[in-house]
Amino acid sequence: MLFNSCQYFDKQVPSEKELLQKELKSINWNEVDEYPSFVDCNKMDSKTERQQCFFQYLTTLIQEKIMVDTLSIMYPELDTIQVLVTVFPNSKLKFEPQFPKDSVAYDTIKIDSILHARLIDFPKVNPAIKRGIPVKTQFVLPVIIKVE
Repeated sequence: MLFNSCQYFDKQVPSEKELLQKELKSINWNEVDEYPSFVDCNKMDSKTERQQCFFQYLTTLIQEKIMVDTLSIMYPELDTIQVLVTVFPNSKLKFEPQFPKDSVAYDTIKIDSILHARLIDFPKVNPAIKRGIPVKTQFVLPVIIKVE
């Protein structure tokens, strides 16, 4: 009877690789647990409110920084620029204007250099969090140049 009971404990244990693959498949890699945020936005209660606060605050800061420039005078037909914003895990920000492939109406290199010169000295950004770890996030933000 003692020998038969030992087989009772002899179960197949899933391998470490199988468990890891199963866990990796269950993670939604396209969504973060916490969005990037500024200190002022951390006071918001819900995840959605903090996200809206972050995007609104960032858009306002970018618009204020580029309003002092002559983009609207140099390119009167240009009213909105799509900006790819990257927030790195070390809280650094990177801005890349996105232009249509057929954009010959304005000098994209000049606009890019103006934006890079103006979009500096932002307040500290808390990076996005995924499963307790800071991660890189990217999003496209429409920035209005002409405000009438």
